[in-house]
Amino acid sequence: MSDDNREGRQRREGGGDADGAGRKFPSSVLWVFVALGFLLLANLFFLQGTRSKMKYTEFLSKVAAGNVPGATEKVKRVEVGSKRLVAFVESPGKEGGPPAEKRYEVILVATMDPKDLVNSLREQNVEVSFVEEDDFLAQLLLWTFPLVIVVVFWMWLMRRMGPPQSVMSFGKSKAKIYAEKEIKVTFADVAGIDEAVEEVKEVVEFLRDPKKFQALGARIPKGVLLLGAPGTGKTLLARAVAGEAKVPFFSLSGSDFVEMFVGVGASRVRDLFRQAEQQAPCIVFIDELDALGKVRGSSPVSNDEREQTLNALLVEMDGFESNSGVIIMAATNRPEILDPALLRPGRFDRQIVVDKPDIAGREHILRVHARKVKMGAGVDLKVIASRMPGFAGADLANVVNEAALLAARRGKKEVEATDFEEAIDRVVAGLERKARLMSPREKEIVAYHECGHALVAVLSSGADPVHRVSIIPRGFGSLGHTLQLPTEERYLVSHSDLLARIAVSLGGRAAEALVYGEVSTGAHNDLEVATRIARKMVKEFGMSDRMGPVALDESQKTMLGEGWGAKREYSEQTAREVDLEVKRILDEAAVKADALLRANRAALDALQRRLVEKEILDRQEVYALARSLATSPVNEPPPSSHAGHGLREAAHP
Repeated sequence: MSDDNREGRQRREGGGDADGAGRKFPSSVLWVFVALGFLLLANLFFLQGTRSKMKYTEFLSKVAAGNVPGATEKVKRVEVGSKRLVAFVESPGKEGGPPAEKRYEVILVATMDPKDLVNSLREQNVEVSFVEEDDFLAQLLLWTFPLVIVVVFWMWLMRRMGPPQSVMSFGKSKAKIYAEKEIKVTFADVAGIDEAVEEVKEVVEFLRDPKKFQALGARIPKGVLLLGAPGTGKTLLARAVAGEAKVPFFSLSGSDFVEMFVGVGASRVRDLFRQAEQQAPCIVFIDELDALGKVRGSSPVSNDEREQTLNALLVEMDGFESNSGVIIMAATNRPEILDPALLRPGRFDRQIVVDKPDIAGREHILRVHARKVKMGAGVDLKVIASRMPGFAGADLANVVNEAALLAARRGKKEVEATDFEEAIDRVVAGLERKARLMSPREKEIVAYHECGHALVAVLSSGADPVHRVSIIPRGFGSLGHTLQLPTEERYLVSHSDLLARIAVSLGGRAAEALVYGEVSTGAHNDLEVATRIARKMVKEFGMSDRMGPVALDESQKTMLGEGWGAKREYSEQTAREVDLEVKRILDEAAVKADALLRANRAALDALQRRLVEKEILDRQEVYALARSLATSPVNEPPPSSHAGHGLREAAHP
């Protein structure tokens, strides 16, 4: 380890906060001072408000009446100060008692001559005394204390609004700094992304023993960019790297740099890298990098603050020495919108894809999250993992937690397999809404609809096997659902498989038309799914004899598979041909679904009656009824296969 890095570690282990950020002024002491100040001000104002006032002319008349025989009140003595005049007026006591003396403050006028007044008072036998007034402190408090109150209130308001707590701290980095001993996450806590873990182990080796690489003249990548869908474990992987290397970890989001004031973000970037150099070796992790590193000039409306912040980040990353011991890691699920300057060699020159796990990875993730959960003897995590194809690590963790909550709510001592089944249904289809009561006719229509989906799937070659059929309302607007699970990990889908999926989607609508002679609004989601598949077949996959092997969809695809920035680069005639071809595919699939249901009407009616009676039919019941009553061949799934890559569920309002 280099001397600079060793000194940085010694500074960290020495403890203490150099800038005193950890010390706070006791709020109780502050409130005591505020209370005392208010009492002082109240006292001053109270005294000022309770003094009796007397006009100057009235004062002169009372002085003159003092020598008049029979006067009831006369001025006995006067105190003369630099800015005030106080008169003590004597009046007869009650019922022959001693005379009473009352104090008045005389309201002075500008034309008054103090010397003439004093001479006049002495001529009238009024005792005159001169007093020295020292009201500097009172005046100071009267002028400064309101200002102090305003400043204290402003500081309190700024603290309530959160950091930064002062104007000078706007340019400070908002990164959370975790010391070596605070990070407990290791590679043992990361599961299902073995390829990504192998890629980042090289970073750990460099942070542990940089001389091993420096001796050969090797240069460790300055930046490591983690790419993946939400919930796949990108942040967890970065924390595990810091935990394995035993180095400090700077964690912040890309949005922490951007403020309403231009130049603040760039200042924060510079402050972050300055702190990182002092703490080297360390890891700086920037989550949601796309909030900061969006490509410049992509919008007609410029954002000077964001672009200046990005420029500062580019300069700081390129300005590091090759072996400074600072590794920059970042995560994003939108790599297509990042500025190319960020992705060039010398900055984020290593990009690691953190993908969703396969069945083995899902099982491993479930075992990691189930360590602290009391599992029942009948729980098979491999079977549970096969029920959740396409789930990310965060989804799997949520399922384990939901299963534990359900078991605790039911008063169980252990989490059983039924709890996991219910938790998966909650995550996939939503919460059960048994309180929503359907009329008998609506329940009958929904049952026929779902049985139409299920029967077409059972009788169609290439369709995914049916796992469960239910008419229990779940989620938002769903009155029933048909759950299908693939029989194996699939990454490619054939032309016949897509046609089978379209036919299954239209099976519910075909069943309603066959039984009732009309269709309901429950098929609107089915039509959306079927139309989307057919349009992709024509425009993206080249699965149309009429259009031929051509890609007509020019939209850019995100990592999540969504399109953006779509533009049409074909004629109106071609667009009309696309619409006609999509309609042909849908019409043929609808005819196929109707033919299958007409030929197997007895099986459809039997499935519907059983579903109305039980509300939920599992896989065995559906296939048993189809085998006994269907005239068309049943597409039997492999009995030992439970895995799957894509989960599809038709939910119908």
